[in-house]
Amino acid sequence: MTKRALGAAIVAAGLMTQAGAASADPASDKLDLVLKRLEAIEQNNAKLAKENASLRERLNKMDGKRGPTVTAASYTPAQQSGAAQPVSGNASSGNGAYAMASPNAGASTKAGPQRVPLYGILDDNGHYFMERKVGDPLTFYTPGGEITAYGNIDVSLDGTSKDVRTLNLNGATAPVGNFGWMPAVSTNLSYLGVRGFQRVPSISSNFVYQLELGFDVSATPGLKETNSNLTNTVNGAAFNRNTYIGFASPEWGALKIGKTDAPYKNSTAAFNPFAGQIGDYQVIMGNTGGDNRVEFGTRLDHAIWYESPSIGGFQLNALFAPGQNRADNSDNIAAGESDCAGGNTPQSGGNVPVACNDGAFSNAASANLSYTNGPFYATVAYEWHDKVNRSSDITAIFGGTVLPGGNQVTMPTPGQQLLYNQDTAAEDAFKVAALYHLPTKTTIGGIFEMMHRYVPSDLQFQNERTRNGSWVFLSQELTAVDSIHFGWAHAFKANGDPGQHNSATLATPDGLAFVAPNDNQADMVTASYKRKLSSNLTWYAAVAATFNGPSAHYDLGAGGRGVTTDCHDAWAADGGYGGFPHCYTGTTIVGVSTGAQWRF
Repeated sequence: MTKRALGAAIVAAGLMTQAGAASADPASDKLDLVLKRLEAIEQNNAKLAKENASLRERLNKMDGKRGPTVTAASYTPAQQSGAAQPVSGNASSGNGAYAMASPNAGASTKAGPQRVPLYGILDDNGHYFMERKVGDPLTFYTPGGEITAYGNIDVSLDGTSKDVRTLNLNGATAPVGNFGWMPAVSTNLSYLGVRGFQRVPSISSNFVYQLELGFDVSATPGLKETNSNLTNTVNGAAFNRNTYIGFASPEWGALKIGKTDAPYKNSTAAFNPFAGQIGDYQVIMGNTGGDNRVEFGTRLDHAIWYESPSIGGFQLNALFAPGQNRADNSDNIAAGESDCAGGNTPQSGGNVPVACNDGAFSNAASANLSYTNGPFYATVAYEWHDKVNRSSDITAIFGGTVLPGGNQVTMPTPGQQLLYNQDTAAEDAFKVAALYHLPTKTTIGGIFEMMHRYVPSDLQFQNERTRNGSWVFLSQELTAVDSIHFGWAHAFKANGDPGQHNSATLATPDGLAFVAPNDNQADMVTASYKRKLSSNLTWYAAVAATFNGPSAHYDLGAGGRGVTTDCHDAWAADGGYGGFPHCYTGTTIVGVSTGAQWRF
């Protein structure tokens, strides 16, 4: 009490002293100054009130046909942070227009004018056009829905060798050019996209859409014409990846149309911690013959598919893609497409005749059924390709003559002509897979796969497409940001083999040409270390090796890599129509890679 009384006395004495000084000098009377300031504020407020009234009158005239009158009560003067405040009412307009309104006379003018949306909120939750969704910086509200931007950017520095041991040439000439170690900068699986939905109340479903394109960071977009592949598809062209429209509902699932990775591929995507890296499991899994194309790990164009909701842990996906091919043997480019089905151009393969005869197919179907129960996941998947044309294998073995004015071929003998005609047949693949997440933050999984080409017995000597395969992997989280991953893929021997440059050592049944023995088994082992630098930025280092059997020619990098390492040398490998490099089988291909992946 003594301290408080003393303080009050000091304050009172100070006020009396000031009052005495003021009355002693009227010219400096501070009370007059305060009165003058109050008068100026009143005049300024009257001016602001007049301006507000004029602005409201003009805005109401503009908005009379589109919504309720905009008044000073349409916003909260206390919220002067600069953020737009939604106007209540007129929820259906949603065009995102905003008016500038001054704060009321009693509020501070330092924060500046407020942005007020003229056309009101978009939904019952009070969201307005392109408002950012809380917690997700790349999702925004649209009239009756949402839109999300996403992407993946992956670039690596690699060193790979096409063979690290002595190559068994079997009498063939040695490879031309550098067949050993070569450095490279690779753009791996990189893409950008937007996806979203729009509510459709009349049918209790959402309209859904996705637009996605792949692109290169380290390479210039264009047609791919290398010693490894030929394609007319431009990576970087608008929406060249998974793109669709459709309808979706939590009750009955989703129906979509467009192009997409097939259910067969998607069903085991979680089994592939090396996706896009040199040790991607698609080097062997789903890859019937080796090299860069993955026949049963592909994107299917002009497709329609159904995705069911999860019922008791079970979920079904089913897809059908019409072939859109006028040819009975699938050797035309499908209507509306730039490449042959199966990922090649008419110039690839045996080149006799120049047609889609190196794996092109017509109709395709793909499906999978999965079961999820906590840390356990299992799936079965099936995919079928109709009328797969591989007649270029026969012309590559025996030779042939193209008849004038068309793609018809005459073979040297009637027996060889029969083989050529028979080499268009259906192919399918089936796999079963399971994985489990252990409490130790360890994930283990495995796949067993069977692929089949339905050709008659007289073609089995060259049928490399009928074989089995397996894959096992283990991932271990070491810390919250560090993890290691190991994988092993095995390709079992196929029924036969058409032969490559140094492996064609067996006489054909008629004794007029040479093919390869079916020693085409292969193994790939891979390991990777990953460190999360942030929630969406990962640095990785990987090492992988493919051990080919004497007749096998599997590569490193199939299924999404920008730079693959395969069996081809530099002979006649300038790219384009005239490119026809040699392929050397039985190689041991090794690679090391380090890179960064940014996802958003």
